[in-house]
Amino acid sequence: MIEQPSTKPARKWSALRKFYETAADGDAGAFPRYELQLEQLRSLAGQLPPSPRFLDLGCASGAWSERVAATLGASSVVGVDLSTKALRGASERGIQAVFASVDGVVLPFRSGSFDVVMLDEVIEHLVDTDGIIEEIHRVLQPDGVLVLSTPNLAAWFNRIGLLVGLQPAFTEVAYSGVYGRPGDEVVGHLRLFTWRALREFLGAHDFAIVSVKGAPFHGLPRLAHPLDRLATRSPSVAADLLVVARPEGLRSPGATSRGTI
Repeated sequence: MIEQPSTKPARKWSALRKFYETAADGDAGAFPRYELQLEQLRSLAGQLPPSPRFLDLGCASGAWSERVAATLGASSVVGVDLSTKALRGASERGIQAVFASVDGVVLPFRSGSFDVVMLDEVIEHLVDTDGIIEEIHRVLQPDGVLVLSTPNLAAWFNRIGLLVGLQPAFTEVAYSGVYGRPGDEVVGHLRLFTWRALREFLGAHDFAIVSVKGAPFHGLPRLAHPLDRLATRSPSVAADLLVVARPEGLRSPGATSRGTI
């Protein structure tokens, strides 16, 4: 006998949907990486147009987008997210809010539409990492920049944790809960990079790295903070990887016709 499929919502997706609808970006200054990223952006002064066009993929409520845009002196700000609640907040901040996925899709923008694209703590949530980087390359101006941050799989505390059999921080094996390590928040991380993997991945997709910084992790116990700050001096063992990169190489034939905005 063949059983009929259940009509109940799949429980494994509920935690992930809840995360995207309730995730907050605090006061756009709550995480240690923020000031380091702003330093990276300020170092680009004179290398970008006077009023760059800025795209934030995974903008949440737009608090961080707004702060980055102010630092860049952006003439226009577009934010993309899957959370309708977050996009309402972004729209209230004057951001052109676009409801769309960034995973395995063609972004709804014409080629060369932006001078700066930010992918902040997003790539680790995606299945098709190749697709999003190719799309960012397409929508960027040839002299534009990608601003990317993501957790470091090879962070110093993950290296220690593996020695005693702990599941690495930032990783999850199910949507139903956190298993094998401390913590209880499911955040939907699917792909985790080491610094070496991220560097090689970006290079393979025709991006040249302009700068990289390591950032500390706010979720560690207070006693670990001094060591965590020390580890930021070497991106290979830092908790978070902050990268600025520029597109290289030729765009694919016909790419200028893709997108709608």
